[in-house]
Amino acid sequence: MNFALIIGLVLAALVGISLGLIGSGGSILTVPILVYILDVDPVMATAYSLFIVGVTSLVGGVQNALQKNVDFKTVLIFGIPSILAVYLTRAYLIPFIPDVIFSIGNFQFTKSISLMVLFAVVMIAASVSMIKPCINCDKYEKIELKYNYPLILLEGSIVGVLTGLVGAGGGFLIIPALVLLARMPMKLAVGTSLFIIAAKSLLGFIGDLQGTETIDWTLLSGFTALSVIGIFFGIFLSKKIAGTKLKTFFGWFVLIMGIYILIKELFYRAV
Repeated sequence: MNFALIIGLVLAALVGISLGLIGSGGSILTVPILVYILDVDPVMATAYSLFIVGVTSLVGGVQNALQKNVDFKTVLIFGIPSILAVYLTRAYLIPFIPDVIFSIGNFQFTKSISLMVLFAVVMIAASVSMIKPCINCDKYEKIELKYNYPLILLEGSIVGVLTGLVGAGGGFLIIPALVLLARMPMKLAVGTSLFIIAAKSLLGFIGDLQGTETIDWTLLSGFTALSVIGIFFGIFLSKKIAGTKLKTFFGWFVLIMGIYILIKELFYRAV
């Protein structure tokens, strides 16, 4: 076992810890770890990310459900259009994208580069969501849930396409949507988000199984197992650490990583 593999698997636990603590950030860590440390092709890394984040989120979702922190009606309202969008994106849109999108001189903007650039943009957008204080979160703690069905369905579809393209579970988009559109308490939004992430990520991964790619199940199962261990630790820590402070710190980390990936892909990786 080489050093990079050991580091990558150790960092896998951080994926679960992030999901357990703040209900998001799993894929934001998973894809860079797979691509830059474990040397997985970016297109395949987005597929692996769907499986890893999906399984880990499912375990976390069950834990939250046992604590009655999941609203299953919202899982269905938000999840159905999101799941369909993920599956269709992975099964049809990703294969449709050409290997080389355009060329300028010696510069080739490939499918792999485009997905990583899109992922970096998503990371930067996610960081803004994480750094910005959630002003309205606390006031919804004792308010009856109300559903803005058109907006929730639209948000679910948009997040689904994004998940399918870059392998991002979308918790950083789902949680604000649930808090603002369904007026949901933060803890309930986190638990509900994990179930939505699990369903659409795993079904999106199934869309990849229709392809001809060879999946490294040894790497995938090992990474997933450590991530699952991490989410139990994250759920435990969530009872000890203020989520708002942790989310802000993580947001700055994500911002730095997003800028790094953007610069690396556009100026140091393209050939």
